Amino acid sequence: MHVALNAHLLSFGPSYRGAGISRYIRHLLRQLRQSPGADEFTVFLGDPRLPSELSGTPSFRPCIARLPTVNPLVRILWEQLVQATELRGRRIDLLHSLGYVQPLLCPCRSVVTIHDLSFLRYPEAFDLPNRLYLRLFTALSVRRADRIIAVSTSTKDDLVSLLGVAPEKVTVIYHGVEDDFRPLSDRAMLASFREGAGLPEHFILHCGTLEPRKNVHVLVAAYAELRRQTNLPHKLVLAGPKGWRYDRIFATVEQYGLQDDVLFPGYLPSALQPLWYNAADVFVYPSLYEGFGFPPLEAMACGTPLVASNRSALPEVVGDAGLLVDPLDVALLAEALRRVLTDAGLRHDLAEKGLARAKTFSWWRAARETVEVYHRT
Repeated sequence: MHVALNAHLLSFGPSYRGAGISRYIRHLLRQLRQSPGADEFTVFLGDPRLPSELSGTPSFRPCIARLPTVNPLVRILWEQLVQATELRGRRIDLLHSLGYVQPLLCPCRSVVTIHDLSFLRYPEAFDLPNRLYLRLFTALSVRRADRIIAVSTSTKDDLVSLLGVAPEKVTVIYHGVEDDFRPLSDRAMLASFREGAGLPEHFILHCGTLEPRKNVHVLVAAYAELRRQTNLPHKLVLAGPKGWRYDRIFATVEQYGLQDDVLFPGYLPSALQPLWYNAADVFVYPSLYEGFGFPPLEAMACGTPLVASNRSALPEVVGDAGLLVDPLDVALLAEALRRVLTDAGLRHDLAEKGLARAKTFSWWRAARETVEVYHRT
């Protein structure tokens, strides 16, 4: 089978395009390139900065667009007008669109991956043109695609309830986690890292874009309640770039007088993220909505005890390897943090369960299941 993959959302910089979707694309392509099967792959790309791990082989051929598809409007035009011609000319049997949208006039069988429906659940997080584009073209794409891949059962349920997709048309394939996320036993190295990063010996960690959907202001309120009830020395570290409507987070910090106790280190380079997880005493992720949720999985893979939201896809990822709580209940969130930080046995149990659960999420498995979808389409 000759499969084409639209990978124009793949990027190699620390931008939005370099976030979750790009990470999914990169690891899927890496695994498909190493696939021992008889399938051929043509990969449509816009970014010419191709790493050696994705270089061409006889059965894996990158194809860099001549147009500057890093520009969203140009990418849309390429996807809808140029791509169909490329598919015919290259005698493609199946197109896999890796990010929401396929050409409306697709000349071959097609699969599309849907990562979440946040543009329907939280439309205020998107500017008007982007929201309208995603609403229209995602709805048309899932209607016309032969098969749909959802990254969680929660996303599948949203496809059924919000877009009227037939359940039998959707296959759930979970993401994997990289081997870099693992426990680090060198305590001296971690102490040196904390010192270099200006971190205290004991801290609570949250990683994610500072935006309303991540529910960080409630986490700050829960931290204030934890400090009121206990004399624990832990600081709260809120790592991640500023997104939108983040003023409420800083206002809540000031409201509780926590300016010296809540740290904002900003964007964390991916190479350093395992160090941050390992250095933390607990990782907390009270997000209101996730299509999958990489940070909790990364924390579990590092053996870091976890407190997370009980909403959307997070229970699927976490299972029984973390404490799941209502993310809007300040008292429950504070109590969950208190339990983890004061109960060594619970911390050990969560760390062990997290490590075991993280091992069930594999990029190799995701690629294998994706190829199975191709052959069933």
